[in-house]
Amino acid sequence: MEKILEQLLKDAPDAILVADHEGLIRFWNLGAERIFGHNAAYALGQSLDLIIPENLRGRHWDGYRRVMATGETKYKTGLLTSPGVSKDGSKVSLEFSIVLLRDENGEMYGFASVMRDVTDRWHRDKALREKLAACESELGRRSG
Repeated sequence: MEKILEQLLKDAPDAILVADHEGLIRFWNLGAERIFGHNAAYALGQSLDLIIPENLRGRHWDGYRRVMATGETKYKTGLLTSPGVSKDGSKVSLEFSIVLLRDENGEMYGFASVMRDVTDRWHRDKALREKLAACESELGRRSG
């Protein structure tokens, strides 16, 4: 069964990564390579800044340090959304879940995350929102 789980983690199409207490990447699967463009040999040992847009890093690290210190987060369940950044600098829209990880002594080790690239859907939704706003504006002009 261990080999099966290893294969699942390594080959999943979604990005699966583990970061330690300091925010250094300790596991990076093929899905993460596909989504972010960095191979595991490069990503392992790198800071999560590798995939976090620069303008969001301050807020991210404030929250990360708080969670590592307290072992608590309001994001234990549910799907989160956030932009990420790929190797070529392009933005990636992500949906993801996180799992807090503890060592054998119950101390915070870091976290695992499963991330899905939803960039195409985000662009389609944005286009629909823009069309809806244009239609509502036109209706407002006609009825006003």
